[in-house]
Amino acid sequence: MTSFYSGQVKKRILLFFWNFWPPFRGAGIRIARVSKDYHEVDVVLKSRWWNKNYVGTHFGGSLYSMADPFYMFMLLEILGPEFIIWDKAANIRFKKPGRGKVHCHFRLSKEQIADFRSQLKTTAKIEPLLMIQVLDENNDVVAEVEKLIYIRRKDSIKIKTKPK
Repeated sequence: MTSFYSGQVKKRILLFFWNFWPPFRGAGIRIARVSKDYHEVDVVLKSRWWNKNYVGTHFGGSLYSMADPFYMFMLLEILGPEFIIWDKAANIRFKKPGRGKVHCHFRLSKEQIADFRSQLKTTAKIEPLLMIQVLDENNDVVAEVEKLIYIRRKDSIKIKTKPK
């Protein structure tokens, strides 16, 4: 029962609050799916009057927001509490105007995770560069987002104390 509560119920609560979180709600962003093992997340953004720019296409800030926190979140859930994980940098390149419903599919393979764990055995921190594409209803690329993620083993942090 504990594993059910910590898994499925936690995920349902998380999805509920994420989908009503003001920055996502205001932008029109909805988290459609999170896989059981947190290796996959699907996010959608429907075009609404409040999330369009001056020329009637998706506001660029909304397109970036839908790609912003998910790799960090996924890695926190997958790697666990013995790691510090932050978004360190991002870059977005707009490829074509976004209209209608757009979506992102975040994927982290078991091989990627194994590689991160392997690297973190020999070094205190890594900074993988992960890519995500924002796609329209025809699966044409609307934008590409690069995310630089900071991952550090907690046991590698040296605590400095003041001398007495």
